[in-house]
Amino acid sequence: MAVRTRTGRGEGPGDDDLPARNRDRLPPLTGLRAFEAVARRASMRKAADDLSVCHTVVSRHVRNLEGWFGTRLVETGPRGIRLTEDGLRLYAAVGHAFDTIAAATSAIRPSGIGRSLRLWCVPGLAAQWLTARIADLEASLPGVEIVLRATLDRPDFSRHEADAEITYGEGIPRGGRTQLIERSRLFPVASPSWLGEHGPIDTPEGLARARLIHEASHDQWRRWFDLIRHRPANALEGPRLWYASSALDAAVAGQGVALATRLQAADYLRDGRLVEILDTSVGLGDYWLVAPEERWNDPSLVRLRRWLDLAVSATQGGESKSWN
Repeated sequence: MAVRTRTGRGEGPGDDDLPARNRDRLPPLTGLRAFEAVARRASMRKAADDLSVCHTVVSRHVRNLEGWFGTRLVETGPRGIRLTEDGLRLYAAVGHAFDTIAAATSAIRPSGIGRSLRLWCVPGLAAQWLTARIADLEASLPGVEIVLRATLDRPDFSRHEADAEITYGEGIPRGGRTQLIERSRLFPVASPSWLGEHGPIDTPEGLARARLIHEASHDQWRRWFDLIRHRPANALEGPRLWYASSALDAAVAGQGVALATRLQAADYLRDGRLVEILDTSVGLGDYWLVAPEERWNDPSLVRLRRWLDLAVSATQGGESKSWN
């Protein structure tokens, strides 16, 4: 009978060599990373955004991975991305492996100063308020690289997609520990040039007849009119520009009337590029900072929270109000 001895790596064909031999059969890691992002996001384009490449690169990596396995992993249909049975089996294994790697990385890499801070933020606030104050935020976090992503998506903290997020909505957001940034008032704004051309607006009826700039749909303006107890007699006209940042840019450019929060419009109101219309007290949501419970007291997040408190308090353009 042959006796196997375990005398250390490279000493013989003991059981310790089996994992190494299995690793020789690993598929290309770039393909696995692309596949995991596609499976998790259920979209080639969203996966590409996560990986900071174009969607054709992600698609090519996935197809190469399918060629390596010799089987289809992803199918594309009218309802979007769907994983095959083999794809589901691979995703379960790859997702678990990536979670393990991410957890080990988070535990090993020093927290706080000397690392990056990945912050996701709703686009309107990112474009109109936060980016203008990035240098000040960097000064409050010396040695920390700020990685800001403007998005309506919410990060999955369990997969370490972000260190914190700034979100907007009604009620306390789920998914981590929260801090209220501001209870937001939502009000109509237009440029002085647009008002000079079309005349002043001093009644809800006049506002409803104006050229209104919408986001993804007409719902926000409809809800706003409901809350001021006015039912427009006409259809709400105007373009749909999807994001709050685009709607506010259009208002600044003299294209009509947009809805804005105090933080979004503060700099424009202060320098006179926008004017508030009517005097209303309407709130459709609040700004919140959200971060993982286990990261809440990291030095970088403590400094971020302190900076947000000071920066919001220092922002001119109107007083913060609570609409409870």
